[in-house]
Amino acid sequence: MITRTLYGLSQSARAAWYGGQYILANRLAPPMHGAPPVKPGSLPRWATIRRDLFSLFRQDWRNVEAGYYPAPADMLPPPGRAVGKALDFLRDLPAVNLRRRLGTNSEVFAEETRGRYPRYYLQNFHYQSDGWLSDESAARYDHQVEVLFTGGADAMRRQALVPIGDWLKANGTEGRRHLDIACGTARFLYDLKRAHPRLAASGLDLSDAYLRKARRTLRRYPDVTLTQGLAEKLPAADASLDLVTSVYLFHELPRKVRRQVAAEMARVLAPGGRLVIVDSIQRGDHAPYDALLERFPIAFHEPYYADYIRDDLESVFEGLGLTHAGTTRAFFSRVIVFEKKL
Repeated sequence: MITRTLYGLSQSARAAWYGGQYILANRLAPPMHGAPPVKPGSLPRWATIRRDLFSLFRQDWRNVEAGYYPAPADMLPPPGRAVGKALDFLRDLPAVNLRRRLGTNSEVFAEETRGRYPRYYLQNFHYQSDGWLSDESAARYDHQVEVLFTGGADAMRRQALVPIGDWLKANGTEGRRHLDIACGTARFLYDLKRAHPRLAASGLDLSDAYLRKARRTLRRYPDVTLTQGLAEKLPAADASLDLVTSVYLFHELPRKVRRQVAAEMARVLAPGGRLVIVDSIQRGDHAPYDALLERFPIAFHEPYYADYIRDDLESVFEGLGLTHAGTTRAFFSRVIVFEKKL
């Protein structure tokens, strides 16, 4: 009862903290040029979004009570660190808003980065400073994402632990191999290892800076293997992994690369294995949010997002021989589960 109450209070404070920063950042942002006209009543009210967020939190706690994962480790974050992250986010906002105003989105496409990374990757996604390529960007990223989702990002990621937990309960943990593709700063990997410390988990990302941050995130779990590499050329043998995950990767890939990554996921997944993808919702997943989805790539520079929200990923993976085991919505995310037949 005490833990449940603490969770409720902490998530309410979390929503207020990040939601307040979202409102402030939105007020400071320049006008969106090229955004589709807003039809009266087409955008959800703030109260509607808040109710949906707290529905996510209730589901998150039900999962804790069901034993899928422990209660969040950061229910009582150090106040000084929280304030420091917020101040850093706000100090960076003028640079972000200048890129929005000027439409500048490829600062990281420079002589020293060309050839080291794919062209599609060398962009200032979200208009953020340094793209994915600096330690400063890696240090700021998790806070930025929580502001974007008004405190719901970690809870959305954790929903992937439900189908993973079900699979491990049925198949056992011992000897099972996992890979998180585009692991970023390892927020998801951290929660995965807290829930399943005996799982042989690993992560792959293209950014050396984000992998450095990931190693610090996972310092309690030194057995997690982290590798720098391309999602479209996975450094894993055919049928070598029991569990494959990716979180917020597909919406940042052009369609051709999306297909390549999907094929690689299907290739490395072992027969009987499970693939779990967490990503943005798509058009039709939740009709009240459809208008927001159309505006998002303009406000945050997501060049492949408009195509992503219309891409039938379920059919793509079924065409690669996987079985679609279900898609569920969690606030602004969708959790998609696939399996490979024995």
